Amino acid sequence: MSDLRKIIIDGKELEVPGAMTLIQACEEAGVEVPRFCYHERLSIAGNCRMCLVEVVGGPPKPAASCAMQVRDLRPGPEGQPPVVKTNSPMVKKAREGVMEFLLINHPLDCPICDQGGECDLQDQAMAYGVDFSRYREPKRAAEDLDLGPLVETHMTRCISCTRCVRFTTEVAGITQMGQTGRGEDSEITSYLGETLNSNMQGNVIDLCPVGALVSKPYAFTARPWELTKTESIDVMDALGSNIRVDTKGREVMRILPRNHDGVNEEWISDKTRFVWDGLRRQRLDTPYIRENGKLRKASWGEALTAAAAAMKGKKVAGLVGDLASVEATYSLKALIEGLGGTVECRTDNAKLPGGNRGAYVGNATIEDIDTAKNILLIGTNPRDEAPVLNARIRKAWTKGATVARLGQPADLTYDVVELGSDRDALAALAAMDHSDKHGIPGVMIIGQGAINEADGAAVLAAAINTALKAQSKVLILHSAASRVGAMDVGAVTQGGMKAAMDGAEVVYNLGADEVEIGDGAFVIYQGSHGDRGAHRADIILPGAAYTEENGLFVNTEGRPQLAMRAGFAPGEAKENWAILRALSAETGTVLPWDSLAQLRQALVADRPHLAAIDEVPENEVKPLKDGKLGKATFRPAVRDFYLTNPIARASALMAELSAGAKARTAPKVAAE
Repeated sequence: MSDLRKIIIDGKELEVPGAMTLIQACEEAGVEVPRFCYHERLSIAGNCRMCLVEVVGGPPKPAASCAMQVRDLRPGPEGQPPVVKTNSPMVKKAREGVMEFLLINHPLDCPICDQGGECDLQDQAMAYGVDFSRYREPKRAAEDLDLGPLVETHMTRCISCTRCVRFTTEVAGITQMGQTGRGEDSEITSYLGETLNSNMQGNVIDLCPVGALVSKPYAFTARPWELTKTESIDVMDALGSNIRVDTKGREVMRILPRNHDGVNEEWISDKTRFVWDGLRRQRLDTPYIRENGKLRKASWGEALTAAAAAMKGKKVAGLVGDLASVEATYSLKALIEGLGGTVECRTDNAKLPGGNRGAYVGNATIEDIDTAKNILLIGTNPRDEAPVLNARIRKAWTKGATVARLGQPADLTYDVVELGSDRDALAALAAMDHSDKHGIPGVMIIGQGAINEADGAAVLAAAINTALKAQSKVLILHSAASRVGAMDVGAVTQGGMKAAMDGAEVVYNLGADEVEIGDGAFVIYQGSHGDRGAHRADIILPGAAYTEENGLFVNTEGRPQLAMRAGFAPGEAKENWAILRALSAETGTVLPWDSLAQLRQALVADRPHLAAIDEVPENEVKPLKDGKLGKATFRPAVRDFYLTNPIARASALMAELSAGAKARTAPKVAAE
């Protein structure tokens, strides 16, 4: 039975659950209440007092609406609904008083503050501030903290809302920030001056309502009103986080999260947020042809003619990289198969069965983790493979979920029940009776590290059959943003990577930089960065990066999402589907589309579920044929979180973060 209560807010009567706070009830009524410390995804602190409202018939003083529930209100003398006012003279006077106190010690350095133009304190000072100060004493100053290369601090601006402390402890799961002292001596500080050790720390920049925590790489480079804002999708991992790309001219200046409750809530990982400097470095901006062992610049016509000549009459294999959009993959598949070749997207040898969507995506949504009581991780370290998903598992754990792991021990920021780290532990789990778990919501998360060894198919079968026995949902956690979309369009070869490369005379490499291509084959590389793939190439065709073309990406739960173009590719680089369409004309097997719209029409006609943007299709998970398990231990798929793709490897900041992470885990050496 729902506990609904009637309440009157500013003359408007509405019915809301009794557990709602007044600030939430005001939002339901369409009334905006100012706040600094309150955040809907963090615990309630109630310490800024900006959200004061008047409760009629209550105590003769304003109440903090973030900390008072609707059920705490008393009805009127004849049982009338309680009345709350958010715009009475008492409320206005109280908020003006709070604002005056907040500004007493604030340095008021808006012209040189990076938060200028998007600062909650500025906005609310406009509404509730006064135009003079009664304060004549010297202002308090605080020492700036060193939190590492990502977050720059100006602690004199801090208003002690404690959002950063609550985020790092509750969501990110680290305990390096806190508040010390009392009264005017209170300050936010880090434990023993430590830097933040989390791959989600950048979110405190968005959370800070003043300019106390700002982005170090973005500092003093642009103002918010100069930026063009584009809503897009992240490709640094397979979660498909919703992002906003801010550009100034042709350059990406910063990347921010967008709210999407079903995917990333409003968090993004540090790699997603700060990888933009990699979009400027080591870019391929003109075609190249290798002659006498050396690459030389060429025109598009010359490069496409040379590529077509190399492919005609030869055995061609196509490789799909981790950052390719569905349209580019579909174009490559049509082109290569038109020439009698084969295409493969499982470049890490993951034994994912083509054609069986339930076995390569699973039937769980990311949101199912929120309500799960049992979560089992197999061969995955979600803290490195999908940090935002890891935060979601942590949230379920804080609500009482049990998290168990089959795989190598690692600190995931929550308690884990260790079930073993090798195939024998999986076999033992598969042999158990799981009827006690029936009716209890559970999610099994299978990582790529579990299924990219030789016995990957047997591991996948054992895991999925165990999940079916326990009536648990299954989520295959991918590490490549392009993988599910490529599997959906059928970019797979019977027999996997080995069969695709076997006897291939020409390899068409669409941005697969994690693959070693042996000697003998002629390599055509299409990609955005001068990474490993370009070093091995005989012909280089420069393509656009993910912020420079419109593209469709399917995330790890099977949700198609649209990434929009925020800028233009540098120099001569072109959109990936357009390069493949131009090449098809040279090879004589012309692809039947001349625009992205026509390509998408063909794609949707072939794979109708891709038309349902932002919807997760229901997949059926069927039992798989058991195989023979090997003896190996489970290894995580991601070795270095910060250097997983060519854009990240081109970023100087990611290199610094990777070195810092290595230094932290290195054994400490005592001084002589």
